[in-house]
Amino acid sequence: MRIGVLGPRGSYSEMAASRRFPDAELVYFDDIEDVFDAVESHKADAGVVPLENSLEGSVALTLDLLLSRSLFICGEVVIPIRHCLLGRGDPDSVRIILSHPQALAQCRQYIRRRYPGVEMRTTGSTSHAARLAQEFPEMAAIANLEAAKTYGLRVLDRDIQDSKNNMTRFVVLSREMSKRTGNDKTSIVVYLEKDRPGALFAILREFAVRNINLTRIESRPSRKELGDYYFFIDLEGHVEDDAVREALDGIEKAANMVRVLGSYPKDNTPSE
Repeated sequence: MRIGVLGPRGSYSEMAASRRFPDAELVYFDDIEDVFDAVESHKADAGVVPLENSLEGSVALTLDLLLSRSLFICGEVVIPIRHCLLGRGDPDSVRIILSHPQALAQCRQYIRRRYPGVEMRTTGSTSHAARLAQEFPEMAAIANLEAAKTYGLRVLDRDIQDSKNNMTRFVVLSREMSKRTGNDKTSIVVYLEKDRPGALFAILREFAVRNINLTRIESRPSRKELGDYYFFIDLEGHVEDDAVREALDGIEKAANMVRVLGSYPKDNTPSE
């Protein structure tokens, strides 16, 4: 089995994929969109991409691609994120810090406190930052311990994220919907007409009257005009469950568009 992940080697996406598919062949890509492309074109059997972080929220690109592509979410993997500062030199020689924008944001307070005025540069992934940090001793990368081993870097500091409870949820992409397990979650996206009073309440009521728990709801601009949004909703249950099916039927009567992004087994990893 071939699993597409955000690379290069040593990324958190690799860590999530290895946990979910310990015996699979991992195929590394430079960008999240490339992972979607690989699954759609059958270059990979599935893909693992980041969806949301407990400190910095959702990965906007992943949401946009879930909306615009034909793939399903068929699983999720939640892993703790433990950032380290990696480099060739010593801590006092750091002049440039490299990492993925989400990682830089997750370590914002640490950087301001320990390295005020340092130049920050964004990269496609944390492991890409680690690979680049091999070049000059004044460069340092925010990445994980595995990246330090992979790229022969020193660990200049550990656990530098702004909260110990730093978790990232990754989703597994597939060309097919997952079967019901009895311990499932469903992700949908809903589009409502702008300025229609009570429209969102009508949607949420369909879940409330059936005692369906919503685990996440988030708006995302439609890019049509200011104030026009899609709503991404996660709920407990599978589309094959009677209550979920009934709720979706009710929503379809009230919304302009409803799309099921996937029903899949929940990852019950506890928060740390």
